Amino acid sequence: MSDATPDLRKIIIDDREIEVSGAMTLIQACEEAGIEIPRFCYHERLSIAGNCRMCLVEVVGGPPKPAASCAMQVKDLRPGPEGQPPVVKTNSPMVKKAREGVMEFLLINHPLDCPICDQGGECDLQDQAMAYGVDFSRYRESKRASDHLDLGPLVETHMTRCISCTRCVRFTTEVAGISQMGQTGRGEDSEITSYLGETLDSNMQGNIIDLCPVGALVSKPYAFTARPWELTKTESIDVMDALGANIRVDTKGREVMRLLPRNHDGVNEEWISDKTRFVWDGLRSQRLDTPFIRENGKLRKAGWDEALKAAADAISGKKVVGLVGDLTSTESAFSLKKLIEGQGGVVECRVDNSKLPAGNRSGYVGNAVIEDIDSAKMILLIGTNPSIESPVLNARIRKAWLNGAKIAVVGKAIDLSYDYDHLGTDRVALLKVSELPDGAMIIIGQGALIEADGASVLGAAMAIGASKFLVLHTAAGRVGAMDVGATNSEGMKVVEDADVVYNLGADEIDIAPGPFVIYQGSHGDRGAHRADIIFPGAAYTEENALFVNTEGRPQLAMRASFAPGEAKENWAILRALSSEMNAKQGWDSLAGLRQALIVVHPHLAEIDCVKQNEWCPVKTGKLGKAAFKNAVTDFYLTNPIARASQLMAQLSGNAKNRAQTPIAAE
Repeated sequence: MSDATPDLRKIIIDDREIEVSGAMTLIQACEEAGIEIPRFCYHERLSIAGNCRMCLVEVVGGPPKPAASCAMQVKDLRPGPEGQPPVVKTNSPMVKKAREGVMEFLLINHPLDCPICDQGGECDLQDQAMAYGVDFSRYRESKRASDHLDLGPLVETHMTRCISCTRCVRFTTEVAGISQMGQTGRGEDSEITSYLGETLDSNMQGNIIDLCPVGALVSKPYAFTARPWELTKTESIDVMDALGANIRVDTKGREVMRLLPRNHDGVNEEWISDKTRFVWDGLRSQRLDTPFIRENGKLRKAGWDEALKAAADAISGKKVVGLVGDLTSTESAFSLKKLIEGQGGVVECRVDNSKLPAGNRSGYVGNAVIEDIDSAKMILLIGTNPSIESPVLNARIRKAWLNGAKIAVVGKAIDLSYDYDHLGTDRVALLKVSELPDGAMIIIGQGALIEADGASVLGAAMAIGASKFLVLHTAAGRVGAMDVGATNSEGMKVVEDADVVYNLGADEIDIAPGPFVIYQGSHGDRGAHRADIIFPGAAYTEENALFVNTEGRPQLAMRASFAPGEAKENWAILRALSSEMNAKQGWDSLAGLRQALIVVHPHLAEIDCVKQNEWCPVKTGKLGKAAFKNAVTDFYLTNPIARASQLMAQLSGNAKNRAQTPIAAE
């Protein structure tokens, strides 16, 4: 890397002198100076289009007309006659008149349907028309209308409102990696459309709803259900995959109305997957809202006192095993471990039989952060399909590819949004990978670790010698549960000899007949069907909780609403059960539980910080000959909340139909 100092230039903006990089655009320099420039087409994570002309500024001594600040760099400005710094004005009469003219043009054909537009109240066009527009229009001609597009069940279109900013086209092409949207026609006949009327085929298409600065693209499931000022907004963390995307949960009363992304450069930038955004209808259906006890083969409703006493009696003196599910918070995993081990039992969080090494954080997390993908020169994917295991991470890999990184895959040949070298599908192909170039990164998926030789595969991958190594998890709660030691030496084999299984939200497995099963979870999914006692727990939007993402970053999910009926927070259920069993846990609040957790695992107190893990290679044993599988086959139905969602079921069906559709003359 070059140690050369950045090309810093002095520039005067509205009588304020600042020093910025010469590579910055004027709109970025103005933001550095704390001056807001209106814009519609410009977005810092997309390429520059320069077509809305709302960001015009005056360059003193430059051309006698305003310049688009998004498309002009600081280094392009000429200094004054005596070498003075160039001068830019953002509020001169020339700029004010230009902005009013642009706004007047934009509103020539824009329909006056704000009262029925879903974007009303959070519309950039509304806000900027008020701030920078004029109070009348000189145009009296009839307005142009456009046909609406059918982009699928997620994005509703009202193309008459479109101002051709092309943000949606640039996002789908550059970030999502699909080429179904574009602009056709010229002049007044130009319009945004989809290729041959196709619906969008991407797991990230919902982001164009946030990008649209007008009401042309809105959320179809959310349409006409709430106005922004009616909603209570809570900052939280997503659990639909292990990326730990930062989200905002908007609630109306007790119901979650929508889920939106929050910006976090180190994790999800400002994108989220469609499952993250639209899974909220699954929070309302198939919910467990009261305890149940199975009698004579049938479940009946019970009170909390009766259910807790029955569970305590069932556990007493028996061989008990605790299972930690994929969506379980770190506090709940820690509490369950204390409870079960206090009874002489063991716990296990690797319910998919993944051979993650207990106690070796470099083996189950790695030594890289997600941001390292951006600067990687080469990325090797082993036994993973990031496009469905973590679509936002996949978009980051695509960004690295666009910047020149080479991608290679060992495992099943998959459809990714970038080109890659397919090195082979099995263990032999992995062993053939000897050395990687400097700046290389390995991302290993759970599909490589769930077979019997998973530990040897992990050892072989770690032995390749890449400078950065990342384990891509599929379960949001897995890393936190591994951090608190919710594992045992025998893995899932301990369930075979158990008398009692305490199932804390593990809905992806079938427990064989035999043991008595106590299930604690939020939805009536597979775990509840097998249960003898059911404790209704809170979902991820209904309790304050700690989650550790796939890179080992602890983050806080905050409660946005309350659990339905008699359902309780998960840590509180375990605390109440411990009291019933005369093994009372030493805390009465979530704060007390967290203090006890941090005493044992101090790194979990460092919220939003990634601990540097000491590199401890796993010993390589004998490898099998099987081809690598991928851990996730259906992106939309990976957890009980998603399986309770009607929309996710529809999207899953659409994806299957799309995969089976014959092409051309078949």
